[in-house]
Amino acid sequence: MLTDPVWQLIIVCALATFATRVVPFVALAKQADHPLILHLGRYLPPAVMLILVIYALRDFRLLMDNWQLNISANGLPLIIAGLLVAGIHLWRRNALVSIIAGTATYMLMVQIGQSAL
Repeated sequence: MLTDPVWQLIIVCALATFATRVVPFVALAKQADHPLILHLGRYLPPAVMLILVIYALRDFRLLMDNWQLNISANGLPLIIAGLLVAGIHLWRRNALVSIIAGTATYMLMVQIGQSAL
């Protein structure tokens, strides 16, 4: 089974992905107390999350051209899920719980909206 080229590709991709995650920790293990590393560890994760939020909201339009509320996938479901993520994160301070709740809410609203059309 592992001689199948598809499995070989999956294994190589998994190892490459794992290596790119591990190498920075191994390479910077001795400099863990360096001020630059501490600064990056503190401010880089929120900066990356902010970039992802800006990217997700880049096409957001609350109102459509005819001044009706935008209930498509990049309208009301996006803003409700975003507000839910922010609210849950402020309440629980758990990024994983807030992201899962927001994603589930968004996908549920989009799927219900598509089936209603």
